[in-house]
Amino acid sequence: MNSTRYHEQVLDGVLMDFYKEMKKERGRVVFQQDNAPSHKSKVTWKWFADHGIPLLYHPPNSPDLSPIEPVWHELKRIIRRSPHPPNTVDQLRLTVLAAWQQLDVKDVDKHILSMPKRVEALSAANGGHIHY
Repeated sequence: MNSTRYHEQVLDGVLMDFYKEMKKERGRVVFQQDNAPSHKSKVTWKWFADHGIPLLYHPPNSPDLSPIEPVWHELKRIIRRSPHPPNTVDQLRLTVLAAWQQLDVKDVDKHILSMPKRVEALSAANGGHIHY
């Protein structure tokens, strides 16, 4: 994804409305993103500054501890098992929705509940590699 698509599809597309809703509901909201090139571009940083949305610092070489990563992995595994791989955006959308329905909430929860152990392991490794 390049900066232009990131702005069109994410920032101007859905983030602004979601951010406003969360800020109204929760008060202070800080946005987190990784160090993908489209996230780190000058035009993206300017967009956040122009819209007054604070960003959470993300170290350049930090491990990705997000519990969504193993969930994405599982979704991809389910999609690859599909007897008819999607060939269009609409087919992909339907395939992803069907794969999402196959996920067990308990499997998703286990990744969320593992966060304290992940953070502890990361701290013990002084920010180095951990097995998660």
